[in-house]
Amino acid sequence: MKSNIEDRAIRLGEYISEHGSTVRDTAAVFGVSKSTVHKDITSVLPKLNKGLYAEVRRILDINKEERHLRGGEATKNKYLSLHNISK
Repeated sequence: MKSNIEDRAIRLGEYISEHGSTVRDTAAVFGVSKSTVHKDITSVLPKLNKGLYAEVRRILDINKEERHLRGGEATKNKYLSLHNISK
């Protein structure tokens, strides 16, 4: 029988795989912390489903490579909205 943590790790992995979601977005959807998502994905999921883990790891690596771009865009939008400048 699967424990709650194992079930959650599988559900988190499936969600990230289906939606290409970030850790932060996944945590918000499931109502858990980013640390919980990361711990479940990196520690629990590989022991349960190596194929799903490989897919999730690929998505998380892409998200990591792109995060500086998203952060830059968010900062740009912040300052544009502060100065009421439209794009």
